[in-house]
Amino acid sequence: MRFEDLDSIMEIEHNSFTMPWSRKAFEGELLNEFALYRCLEFDGKIVAYVGLWQVFDEGHITNVAVLPSYRGLGLSKVLLTNLFEMCQDKGITRLTLEVRKSNEVAIKLYENLGFFASGIRPNYYSKPVEAAIIMWKELEEKKGEKL
Repeated sequence: MRFEDLDSIMEIEHNSFTMPWSRKAFEGELLNEFALYRCLEFDGKIVAYVGLWQVFDEGHITNVAVLPSYRGLGLSKVLLTNLFEMCQDKGITRLTLEVRKSNEVAIKLYENLGFFASGIRPNYYSKPVEAAIIMWKELEEKKGEKL
């Protein structure tokens, strides 16, 4: 993700979340040496993105978002699979994220990608107020390397 991508990112953000991040927040993320954000282009347009914060050997996935008209095409899976490979290259061995308890589509995707539920954060989300499920994934070692 680059500064010139932010118009597209803001469109995705405002169409995906009830409490979207501000442009200023994303500008800060692009300057954060511990943040990693990737975009996905489809038909020449940025239609999805994923973000992560690295904390030592763990990664906290901050956002996964796809424009509504491009959902159901497997783009989140493509982004996340690519992110897993990048994390392994950076020495990240575990990933975590929070997901709305009612977001069954996302929960199923994360489970299919090897995440498991480990707890609940009550009242984590607002608009509407809802609990988050905390999920974790252990990353496999790269062949021939130790993490």
